[in-house]
Amino acid sequence: MKLQQLLSYTRKAVDDYGMILPGDKIAVGISGGKDSLAMLYALKHLQRFYPNPFELCAITVHLGYEEFHLDRVKALCEELDVPFYEVSTDIAKIIFEDRKEASPCSLCAKMRKGALNQKAKELGFHKVAYAHHKDDIVETMLLSLIYEGRFYAFAPVTYLDRMDLHVIRPMMYVTEADIIGFWNRYHLPVEKNPCPVDGVTRREYVKQLLKKLNQENPGVKNRMFTAICNGNIPGWQHILP
Repeated sequence: MKLQQLLSYTRKAVDDYGMILPGDKIAVGISGGKDSLAMLYALKHLQRFYPNPFELCAITVHLGYEEFHLDRVKALCEELDVPFYEVSTDIAKIIFEDRKEASPCSLCAKMRKGALNQKAKELGFHKVAYAHHKDDIVETMLLSLIYEGRFYAFAPVTYLDRMDLHVIRPMMYVTEADIIGFWNRYHLPVEKNPCPVDGVTRREYVKQLLKKLNQENPGVKNRMFTAICNGNIPGWQHILP
């Protein structure tokens, strides 16, 4: 996927759900993975011509893995002229050594997002961009159906009242396959996820299930996404004309 196509998908999401208003200060959550790095590229280039002027910074929450290095991510932020901030934590130690969590993903995500949001507030940023893409949204819906018995997916824009922060998801129309193509074309400096349970989670199971369903029923993933958009899930009905 070329940058122009990524920008087209990103701008559509931003326009459809009113994600960016004039004067917004947006903190981009950077995990080091392909999704968040592609989002950083998209928002930085969107910033150059979008009619609503906005500020950007990049924030990475370091979970404490010694083998996780950010030199190349920092270099990319310098190249793009985006201020970069790192938040050091002991999240990995807390989850795997202190608490010995058998199912660590939920707690890890909660702690990681908490640290990211807190840093954004400290820096005076009132919006945080998460890199959830189209596949993530459909997978979340399937996870909720299978394990919780409800039809749900996180909204394009979410207001966190306790933090007085808005979360936006400008990658919501981009497929994971397109992001992989963008990563390969533009040589994004992706850092490998050092988490010991990466690839063996419920989400990974649902990801493979969705892949199989889409192979056997071509287009089913897009139809599921359409069902989410039209399904009266809280936060999804406020699409702009």
